[in-house]
Amino acid sequence: MNIELVKCHGSGNDFIIIDEMGSKIAFNDDERSRLAIALCSRNSELGADGILFVMPSEQADARMRVFNTDGSEASMCGNGLRCVARYASDKFNKTKLIIETMKADLAVEKTEEIFKGIPTFKVEISPVSFDVKDLPLNLTTETLENERIDELSDSLVFTALAVPNPHLVSIVDSDILQSSVQKDISTRVNGPNELFPDGVNVSFVHELEKGSIFVRTFERGVGFTNACGTAMSASSLVTCLNGLNEAETEISVYNDGGMVKCMVHQKDGGFSIDLIGNGTYEYKAVIEADPEDYKNFKLINKEVFEEEISQYAKLQEYAKQYVAAHLK
Repeated sequence: MNIELVKCHGSGNDFIIIDEMGSKIAFNDDERSRLAIALCSRNSELGADGILFVMPSEQADARMRVFNTDGSEASMCGNGLRCVARYASDKFNKTKLIIETMKADLAVEKTEEIFKGIPTFKVEISPVSFDVKDLPLNLTTETLENERIDELSDSLVFTALAVPNPHLVSIVDSDILQSSVQKDISTRVNGPNELFPDGVNVSFVHELEKGSIFVRTFERGVGFTNACGTAMSASSLVTCLNGLNEAETEISVYNDGGMVKCMVHQKDGGFSIDLIGNGTYEYKAVIEADPEDYKNFKLINKEVFEEEISQYAKLQEYAKQYVAAHLK
């Protein structure tokens, strides 16, 4: 069978988009899982952080399902949602859409460019929960906000929240950020452990200056990534709760893959976050794949979006220089 796909990235967090909205192709969950493992391997001709399946929806413009490189399904992916927003916007010729995700129907829209020549989309990140049961995190307390977890560190404090993916966030100094501490903690909580039975995304956050932060994330099911959209959203919210930033004000969030902007909204005692950033096409392609042996797929055709790649490289260079000048 032939499979058409688009390679797209949000902040360097790259995905393969497969459209299941037409009648040409549809997969079951076992096939989606095996496709993700086969196509996303960095040893393959494609390679990605996951596959975004764009599917029909009864209550929204489209439905997004996210499968990680290990074949597991994620409940949400902020950078992936921007990529799906770009794809759906182009497909339906609409600037504002609703995308169905596992936990909620979320508003997305094409918006002002974050950097010259960069297709930019604003997506809604919600719902937000601080209940440890929603991660889940096995503690005797109902929430964890700026508190130590003795099993993980005797000095760092963490905030746990679901957006709706599970996140563990710590605001750190530059020495800790550049040490092996994050890797050690992340490996522990994403292996067999009693605290996080389903694993958790771990983000270390460092304030660069007022209104600007750097976020590095170890993503559950993936490992260290260039960026994680829900992690940057969760981290922005945590900085607001700690007085480093303010709600209803744009926060510039830098990462290893570039930068985004976030804005935290508080309403009726709850929170939502706007995640604003690129949806950059790298290439579109066609592969020939045997459903019984996806790993030995053949790349038939590939069309690269050179100009989009070039423009995003300029944003990355800007972000790299900014972080180097402000990381202290």
